[in-house]
Order: sequence, then C-alpha cells, then structure tokens
Amino acid sequence: MHRGKGMKFVGDSRIKGLQHRMPNVPKDYSEYPGKTEAFWPNFLLKEWMIGAVFLIGFLLLTVAHPSPLEGKADPTDTGYIPLPDWYFLFLYQLLKYEFASGPFNIVGAIIVPGLAFGALALAPFLDPGPERRPSKRPLPTGFMLLAVASIVFLTWESVANHDWEAAEAQGQIVEEVEIDTADPGYEIYSGAACISCHGDNLEGAVGPALTNTEHTAEEIAEIAVNGIEEDGEQKMPPSWEGSEEDLKVMSEFIDGLSE
Repeated sequence: MHRGKGMKFVGDSRIKGLQHRMPNVPKDYSEYPGKTEAFWPNFLLKEWMIGAVFLIGFLLLTVAHPSPLEGKADPTDTGYIPLPDWYFLFLYQLLKYEFASGPFNIVGAIIVPGLAFGALALAPFLDPGPERRPSKRPLPTGFMLLAVASIVFLTWESVANHDWEAAEAQGQIVEEVEIDTADPGYEIYSGAACISCHGDNLEGAVGPALTNTEHTAEEIAEIAVNGIEEDGEQKMPPSWEGSEEDLKVMSEFIDGLSE
C-alpha cells in the first residue's frame, strides 16, 4: 500500500513538471463555446466575400478611369522623356540634382537608395529594446521621420517641376497619315532644317508631329519664320531660311495633312 502511494505521487510530480516545461502549449478552445467556427465553409466563405467586394471595386475603378495609353515605343526617339509611376517619382527627382546625376549618377542610382534600404534592413538591430512608444525610441523614430519627409519632399518637387503638357503631347497617339513624298511641299520640307526635328514622315522627333496640327497654313508659316515663345522661353527657334514662295508651298502641304 505504501509503495503504491509512492508510485502515484512520483507520477503526479512528473506530469506537473512536464506541464511547467511547456508554457507554449495552446489552450483547449473548447472551453470557449461560440468563439470558434469551422474553416469550411464558414471562415472561407467570409474570406471569399471580402475578396469579391475588393475585386468588384477594383474592376469598377478600372472601367471608370481607364489607363492612359501612349503611342508605340520608339527606341530611336531621343527626344522622348520617360516618366516613372508616382511611387518612384522621388528617385526620379533625386537623379535631377547635380550631386546625383551626370558623372555622379551612381550616387543617385545606387549609393543613396542602397544606404536607405540598408538602414531599413538594420532597423531591428539599431534599437532592439522592448519599448514600443516612439518617444522612447528616438533613433528609429528619427530615421523613419527623415525617410518619410525626404520621400514626400522629393515627390512634391518632381510633380511641381515636371512639364505635364509636354509629357502629354509627346505620348499622344497620332494617327498615321499618308505622306506623298513626290509633293513639292514635301521636297521643300525635306530640304529645310525642319526635317531634323520633325522627322522624315513628319511624325515628330525632337519637335512635335506636324500631322493634324490644328494650325492653318498661315499660322504654320508664321511659326516657321518666328518660332514659338512661351512665358519668355523659346520653345521653338526660328528655322526658315528659304523664299516666301517655298514657305507658302510647304505650309499648305503641312496644312493638308490635317484631317
């Protein structure tokens, strides 16, 4: 009898000790009736319903605001200035500064972003303390505020200083117009300085396309002689050096390319 009680006592102590050595064993949630639900179909059905709401909302947004399309990509068009999406505008703006562009392009393209992402990767090691309040963690809080302020400032500068009208014009889809290369107006055009900026087929290069310009022949002639000046800045220099008769023939030819 005494031996049996002793064995029972030893067994209880081992079980109790085992329980203390496993503090991470999850509780039996059957103790909380009504707080759990079946994965199939209850939980999964709710997930599908939420996903369907977001998907329908996204599809409606794409129908209401379709993505803007531009003309076909032309690698020979050296005058085209690409613009990244809004979430990369801060890096795009960084490359415009003297210390991060030109011969120092590696600074803006690799070194500065590398330091930023490196600091982000080292963030858990900079302040491993248990404190969660930002006021008690000045180092990571300061780095985070500096990063957010830099991104907001550079994005704002990129948007404010970009020529959006020129960007929209350079990407417009221009309908192809048949060019009669035997026309006297085209021969005058090809022999003048205009072709170097506006392309062999008047499709545009450094300068805009000359098809569907919405200008009259008289306005085209005036632009060729005097150029275009906006806000005190010369957008197009005067380029015509021929006779008035040739200018009239060429401007009427260009005007005839408008639908």
